[in-house]
Amino acid sequence: MTDERPIAIDIRQVIKRFGDFTALKEVSLGIRDNEFFTLLGPSGCGKTTLLRMIAGFEDVTAGAIYLYDQEIARLPPNKRPINTVFQNYALFPTMTVLENVGFGLEMQGKPRSEANRRAGEMLELVQLTQFAHRKPSQLSGGQQQRVALARALAPQPRGLLLDEPLSALDMKLRKSMQIELKHIQRETGITFIFVTHDQEEALTMSDRIAVMSAGEVQQLGSARDIYEHPRNMFVADFIGDTNLVEVSVDRIGGGHATCNLGGGYMLSCEAVEGVGTGSRVHLSVRPERLFLSTERTGPEALRGRVVENIFIGTDITTILDLEAGQRFRVRASNSDRGNQRVFEPGQDVFVNMERGAARLLID
Repeated sequence: MTDERPIAIDIRQVIKRFGDFTALKEVSLGIRDNEFFTLLGPSGCGKTTLLRMIAGFEDVTAGAIYLYDQEIARLPPNKRPINTVFQNYALFPTMTVLENVGFGLEMQGKPRSEANRRAGEMLELVQLTQFAHRKPSQLSGGQQQRVALARALAPQPRGLLLDEPLSALDMKLRKSMQIELKHIQRETGITFIFVTHDQEEALTMSDRIAVMSAGEVQQLGSARDIYEHPRNMFVADFIGDTNLVEVSVDRIGGGHATCNLGGGYMLSCEAVEGVGTGSRVHLSVRPERLFLSTERTGPEALRGRVVENIFIGTDITTILDLEAGQRFRVRASNSDRGNQRVFEPGQDVFVNMERGAARLLID
């Protein structure tokens, strides 16, 4: 179904150079109104540079940035209806929580009574009303993060930029804040642009994700699309855990490609544009789409030998060496409902795939 929401932030062929180094290479993105949009990628990929350009903290070398059809690339940061939440929360230590949240409103010329009323509403939204008269030093890291979020939301910006705001939190609190952030975004209806290098964080919160590498967008889509249908090796390897297998494409027909793994093993998968007969490319197979058995359950089962089992609480990962020469990982849920048998190191087994598990990649 087509998304009819208007484009909130329109990034058109944006280039950013620092001297001889090109940090962003003609990036174009249309970020929708009331969308939780994530820029995801490793350090140095350009995601924070792009965020800073939207905020106005970095100049645009070439291209244009529009906010609801208004060109903003040359507007100073304080003239843009956009706020930013940084990694360090930058709260004023001598002010109370309420004063911190209302500070931006007072700087806009709002009366203190109005600023305090709006600040109180924002503290209720982030569930910190009872801490209104405390100082930031009396709060936990997660509470300080929510104060910074409330302060950024108080002026009712049209867009909110979040630069890895959860990176300083411990894992349990981080997971809790991910859910809370998504809830707040839905409650306020404000367009959120979130920057992270954590793929699980991106998958948890995002309506859409732009996966970036070396200053370019490698793939744009929903969390499920990017995870289930990675476009190339970088995306498949960066998003989640996967088995990457080098193959040669023997035949293409009827929308499917027949791929040769070597050792007499063949796999069929959906064909992709840009990969033809004779190509040497890679397949991506997610470990959770595989299961082990002592007998072949289909024509494309791969034979292998168990190397070791790794118990990680919720799952058990089995590492195998395949007869075709590759090393594979198979993941099974740690649950009796899965009826997954654990095989011991040294056992010969068959690796079976769910239908559609193998994805052909554009290298």
